[in-house]
Amino acid sequence: MKVFAQTIQGVFYLQSTIDYKKLGLRINKVRTSRNLTQENLAQMVGCNPSHISNVENAHTKVSLITLLTIANALNTTIDYLLTDQYENPVNTLDSMILKALQKFDNEKKERILKIIELI
Repeated sequence: MKVFAQTIQGVFYLQSTIDYKKLGLRINKVRTSRNLTQENLAQMVGCNPSHISNVENAHTKVSLITLLTIANALNTTIDYLLTDQYENPVNTLDSMILKALQKFDNEKKERILKIIELI
């Protein structure tokens, strides 16, 4: 994420911009790892395959609602899709681990905890 400063009516603001190329590459990586075509993802998201192509190739800026829908369709989080753009990606990794743990029952969670404690 690029950060730039702007002054509006004497008030100093820090704003960040999204690197849409990195975001598109991450979406593409997750989509292909799930063996989905752009057509499959577009159908899940409710848009045209050309829009998915434009997002993945950074030819368009994806809206927040579309990004959320893409993340849900790929069974991931917006945090993960933006991981490379955070100043502190460790928090994103923590979120991903917590999300992955949610699908397990308590018995498996206890086994995972024991494994972690051994590391």
